[in-house]
Amino acid sequence: MIPAGHTAVMASRREPPDSLEFFPTPPWATRALCKHVLPHLGLQQAMQFCACWDPACGEGHMIEVLLEYLNGGWGSDIFDYGRGYRVEDFLDERTVIGSPEDGMAPEFIISNPPFRPAAHFVRRALTLAPVVAMLLRTAWIEGVERYETLFRDQPPTLFAPFVERVPMTKGRWDPDASTATSYAWFVWLRGRQPMAPFWIPPGCRKALSRPDDRRRFAVQPDAGPLLATAAE
Repeated sequence: MIPAGHTAVMASRREPPDSLEFFPTPPWATRALCKHVLPHLGLQQAMQFCACWDPACGEGHMIEVLLEYLNGGWGSDIFDYGRGYRVEDFLDERTVIGSPEDGMAPEFIISNPPFRPAAHFVRRALTLAPVVAMLLRTAWIEGVERYETLFRDQPPTLFAPFVERVPMTKGRWDPDASTATSYAWFVWLRGRQPMAPFWIPPGCRKALSRPDDRRRFAVQPDAGPLLATAAE
């Protein structure tokens, strides 16, 4: 387990197969969940005491930010990115459920899952935790198959689209990227009826970005001989 706030998130990188759809989450988009969406659901107090699991954590872009707000948590992924997180297939029913330290079951499952098997991620997560939040394209709310296998009987408690775009780039987080794709948080609370949509307000990218995000989460260019010498 990598401690929260680790300062060398990009120190070691392993490229996953293309089939894994690795699109790291901008840190501010996760903070928007914690600062706006979960409080809108009345979960401020629960966040102080509950543990979280990100079962598609990649290089830690989301779980490390979640640990800024939640009491504890851990990450896992089907691919070993060389970051020290547990390597396992979340969709395999034999997967160990619980934290690596004490086996405690998660009360939050929060993730940016691969788009194609995302419905399978949600259905499994709903059997394991009372609060499930998934970051997905807003277009994910469409589709007959998803409606029949998920939304008809298990609609999200809250559909929370971002007013501003959330740029995601394949394989790495680029703090300067832009995008035409829109994203939303889909949140399920066990036993709670669906609520009206909640629009995540504009300005989050600026307000919720932190000065050290680039150092912590962005891929750093290789230093040439002159830079390496100067750093020494």
